[in-house]
Amino acid sequence: MIKHMDAAEHDAALRVADLMAAAARTAPKGSGRDKIVTIILDGEEKSALAEEMNRAAMEYGEEFIARDAKNVENSHCVVLIGALSEPFGLTNCSMCGFENCGAMKKAGANCAFNITDLGIAVGSAVSVAADHRIDNRVMYSAGRGAVRMGIFPEDVRVCYGIPLYTGSKSIFFDRGPGAVLR
Repeated sequence: MIKHMDAAEHDAALRVADLMAAAARTAPKGSGRDKIVTIILDGEEKSALAEEMNRAAMEYGEEFIARDAKNVENSHCVVLIGALSEPFGLTNCSMCGFENCGAMKKAGANCAFNITDLGIAVGSAVSVAADHRIDNRVMYSAGRGAVRMGIFPEDVRVCYGIPLYTGSKSIFFDRGPGAVLR
């Protein structure tokens, strides 16, 4: 078998994406309850995410979302990490800014434990990508696009996307106005 560089790099990015999903799942949790959900997109599904991000860029009038959509389109795959919005049911926590979990849920807010756990999971995942020298970028915009598309279960309202890329130069740098994107 002969495997050319492009195929090897794509396969490596997908292997690392699997390891990132495992790292997100096994990351420490604030209360020991797992509310983290991961999904990996490539191919047509990744392209659909980039298209949704472009629609969001136009709707919100935000250039950075269109820039990120181009990065997603040019990446090998995207790791999506979200947090379930289900509250813990504590009676005296109020770290979310509400009196209790019932008031938080009624207001449609997010549990501070879940959001903190999401941050820890994202950090664990990107450290795996860095350990394997796979270029990546944490993107609110990709996560927002995934939520808009309904990729996650309905009770995931907060998520981040992490596109992965290999190449001689990272596509995630020089992203300012006038930057050349491949």
